[in-house]
Amino acid sequence: MRTPAAYRPYRFDRASRALRWPRALRSRRCAGGFTLVEVLVALLVLAIGIAGAAGAQLAGMRTRHGSSLMAEAVQLASSLADRMRANGDQMRLDDARNPYVSLRYDAALDGAPPAMVPCYAGTGCGPAEMAAFDLAEVRAALHARFPGGRITVCRDATVWRAADKSLTWDCAATAGAPLVIKLGWRGRRAGGADDADAAGQFAPTVALIVAGAAP
Repeated sequence: MRTPAAYRPYRFDRASRALRWPRALRSRRCAGGFTLVEVLVALLVLAIGIAGAAGAQLAGMRTRHGSSLMAEAVQLASSLADRMRANGDQMRLDDARNPYVSLRYDAALDGAPPAMVPCYAGTGCGPAEMAAFDLAEVRAALHARFPGGRITVCRDATVWRAADKSLTWDCAATAGAPLVIKLGWRGRRAGGADDADAAGQFAPTVALIVAGAAP
């Protein structure tokens, strides 16, 4: 029994002695193949877009975090400057006896500071105890809120290092030099690398001159 031609899925070409698929079936097969390629290309484009969006979001989060740390650093340095000016008895001492001028703290090297007994105005604390408590609170805040935070209070005539256009931890305590609060932390650049110089040193981020602190 022969199958009617209308129901044959293919035909035999006597000239080329090969099977020939009907044109409609060939078109549907080609269309299906191109559709699969288009889906794969769309998925690739979508994956690239998601990766780019994730990178942009991460960079934005890093920028917001850096801006937040900067604002907190300025606030902490300003608060310490206000406390120093309020404690006139200690600020009138020479630099060798002034406890504020001797502040050198690196959270990454010195670790967590010890707890101090609270000392506020009107509690019977003397000027020296008040200065010690001020410095203890600054150390605690730096350790808790800044990654590898560091702070220095010194007299410095050259706060800005022109050679590499950055602040420096060094203190040039020449005659008449202003009293400066330097604060920084171990941050990271946009690519994720440590924000340090060739020697691995982190420059200060904030340098605040204490107005009214006579040399």
